[in-house]
Amino acid sequence: MTARDVPSGEPATVPTPAPGDPRLARLSLNQRTTADWSVADAIAGCRSAGLSSIGLWREPVAEAGIQAVREWLDAAEVRVSSLCRGGFFTDPARADEAHESNIAAIDEAAALGAPALVLVPGGLPAGSRDLRAAREEVTAALERLAPYARDHGVTLAIEPMNPIYAADRGVISTLSQALDIAEATGDDVGVVVDTFHVWWEPDVEEQILRAGKRIASYQVCDWITPLPADALLARGMMGDGHIDFSNLTRAVARAGYEGDIEVEIFNADVWAAPAEEVVATMTRRFVELVQPYL
Repeated sequence: MTARDVPSGEPATVPTPAPGDPRLARLSLNQRTTADWSVADAIAGCRSAGLSSIGLWREPVAEAGIQAVREWLDAAEVRVSSLCRGGFFTDPARADEAHESNIAAIDEAAALGAPALVLVPGGLPAGSRDLRAAREEVTAALERLAPYARDHGVTLAIEPMNPIYAADRGVISTLSQALDIAEATGDDVGVVVDTFHVWWEPDVEEQILRAGKRIASYQVCDWITPLPADALLARGMMGDGHIDFSNLTRAVARAGYEGDIEVEIFNADVWAAPAEEVVATMTRRFVELVQPYL
């Protein structure tokens, strides 16, 4: 039977890598790519496909229970590449609430063995147009949080987000801005290099090299057009959009990053497809478009 790519339904152009293929050693399934799978299903799906790591999200982990998730991971011999998400630092009226939530997220990351907690900075507070003040809130919150993360062996990973999300989700829009904050905060604060968010940045390769050891996570998916009505669902399967994965991946490799590479896709058509076919397409596209450049 001919393998077909998700979501296009077109015949696959490369064979599906078999479990044990060494090219899959650093590939991680971010849990949101297969949104219909429970935590247990996603861990089992990783094992079945020959993937040794998974990026987890706090809400489904909390629903399942950290101890149960830890047992499933250990039984499947699957590690956690990152935990998503903390952050949302920008509202000064809720600073203490955000801090306590992020303390809990660090505890969860440590319990799961996740090396990094992915941080979504947060958007403009209600009624505000002051981007500068919102970015200052992010820096202040990280300075407060960093010692606790350091004591628990968890890297705080700032995720710069595409500027289309600056108002409501991520006031840190460039890798350069994220690195400015990380460098001012401490050696244990890092950044996420997410191709969806940074591919457009004019000096992105230089900023990746600048990041060096601060790269806490490398996440890949494509930028597709036309954008859907819900821009949060604009992430495509690698190869279906406009991103040059070869140059970005080469830069990440030159920067010295040796960790897992997560595929994180928010896309209604991908979510509607059978999860096993999504993972199979993901592995094919990874070995074709990303892995050769590591």
